[in-house]
Amino acid sequence: MTDELAQAVESGTLNKKTAEKLARLTPGSYCTHKSWGFGRVAEWNLIAGQVLIDFKSKKNHPMQAVYAAETLAPIPADHIFVKRETDLDGIRALAKSDSSALVKKILADFGGKASSEQIASALTPDVFDVAGFKRWWDAARKKIKSDGHFGMPAKKTDPYVLLETPVNSGTRLLDGFRTARHTHDQILALEEISKSLDDLTGSEDELQALIVQIEEAAHRARRLQPSAAIEILIARDDVLEKFKSLQAGSEVPTIANIIASEPGKLGQILESIPGSKEKRVLEALEPAFGEVWGDKAIELLPAAGARLIADICRLFEKHKRKEQFQSIVEKWISERSISSEMLIWLCKERDKRFPALFNAELLAAVFSALEADLLAEKRTSRLKDLLIDDGDLIGDLLIGASRDVVRDSMRKLMLTPAIEDLSKRSLMARIVKLYPDTQSMITGAHQDIEKADNLIVSWSSLEKRKAELDLLISKEIPQNLRDINIAKEQGDLRENAGFKAAKEHQRVLQRRRAEMEHDLVTARGTNFESPSTIQVSIGTVVTIQHEDDLQETFSILGAWDSFPDLGIVSYKAGVGQALLGAASGSSLDLPAENGTRKVTIKSISAFTDLELLRSTVHLMPKGAPEAS
Repeated sequence: MTDELAQAVESGTLNKKTAEKLARLTPGSYCTHKSWGFGRVAEWNLIAGQVLIDFKSKKNHPMQAVYAAETLAPIPADHIFVKRETDLDGIRALAKSDSSALVKKILADFGGKASSEQIASALTPDVFDVAGFKRWWDAARKKIKSDGHFGMPAKKTDPYVLLETPVNSGTRLLDGFRTARHTHDQILALEEISKSLDDLTGSEDELQALIVQIEEAAHRARRLQPSAAIEILIARDDVLEKFKSLQAGSEVPTIANIIASEPGKLGQILESIPGSKEKRVLEALEPAFGEVWGDKAIELLPAAGARLIADICRLFEKHKRKEQFQSIVEKWISERSISSEMLIWLCKERDKRFPALFNAELLAAVFSALEADLLAEKRTSRLKDLLIDDGDLIGDLLIGASRDVVRDSMRKLMLTPAIEDLSKRSLMARIVKLYPDTQSMITGAHQDIEKADNLIVSWSSLEKRKAELDLLISKEIPQNLRDINIAKEQGDLRENAGFKAAKEHQRVLQRRRAEMEHDLVTARGTNFESPSTIQVSIGTVVTIQHEDDLQETFSILGAWDSFPDLGIVSYKAGVGQALLGAASGSSLDLPAENGTRKVTIKSISAFTDLELLRSTVHLMPKGAPEAS
């Protein structure tokens, strides 16, 4: 304690404890503050009870002596923080010439250990910018890993430790596994060993003992943690592959043994292990399941991500069974049961695999998958993002398609609720750029051929058909998807009657949906105002007389208007088609149950009873056919 501090204690200006702390903060010394950072003690004014500190952003900042003693942490003159301020060029030179020495200094200055974040804080932004530090640190870690002076962290959040006694890197790696108490820590230690097998050359005797310990760990984990046991065995196999002289135990489980004994958990196992190790599990399918390995791999696809899908495809290619994989994918596309992840993979792989599958049928499957995602209330859809962001995708899917197929794809795009209007317009513009004649579908300027295909329908029947489609999309199809998922959980799909029935119903629903969507695109609503009564036309009431003088009246209305009990007949029905174009007083043959019947048209008038039509539409059969 200095004389000045002793006098301050004697006069009662400072207590002894504060004075002892200030004795380490003499003028010219260095310190840190948790809010203001690095600083240098500039001056004492103990008579006034103040200490002046030069912080980077606060020069000659006055602090009450008691507060300074409590909040400032003194640091030695050779600390990394001081060197960074007083000898920046020297630190940069050391970083370039001997990264291990610089890391040793930082760890020593941090009390013997520091996390990667703390190391970064010591060197950025003065010595390196953020990107520069990352490059330097990636190289420095490789060096300190082989340097026996450092204890490496098991996890990213764990610190690097400066060791008092240097340890051989190979010994350190092996000790990391031997001292690990939990399966998770053992796996982390084995991953470090797998990454550093070159450092273990010459340690074969220790490695053979390690093999025994690894296999014992796999035995213990097998029953309750099959995925962990597999990860342990993968590391064991890496060691055996590197060091051919080592021997595996004779009664040790293999990866194939584990997945064969847990066939129902194969998907769960693959979800639990890192993606980089999925391929190793797939390679064990054939020894585990024999000839039916392909079926087991295919069962994984509906829930698989892109990496697993690619690995499964490569596995089929390796075994010369690419056609089997393609036929399954083609079947799922036609059934509209293919997953969004697989569609994403197919679209991204369009220049590499399965060009025969890349067509308008795949685009229809994309629309169906997007709607399934919408019904499942997924917050985001990577498939939709891909369709919108990949400027060439929708065009590539329609290359070579016929005019009718392109226009049908355009209709599906216009009707799908899974894509917002702004994005729809962008996608339609891409189609129009490739197929200019589809512009009419947007502007409403239809070609003559399209007019011939238009359906004339009453507004009330049009609203009914829209409601039926909405019910189909919002209720019936989602319920069918739930039925399929429930049936899947019942086991073997090849002998699962419930699953087969649900899938067949799915095909029926999809056909109904396609037909209704097509009809709604071509439907033109009307109130049958001012029809021509010179001859029978849509919107007229026709009175006919049979040969026995019996009279009968028909209202010839829209394609979906059919209520024979009230004489309402669709113009698409057989009777309607026979009457259209006939003039008053003419004779013609009408369809009958047995052949035809001769009738004469007595009168033609305009249909006006719209209230009657509205009241009967809900009584008409669901999805009433155009002809009967």
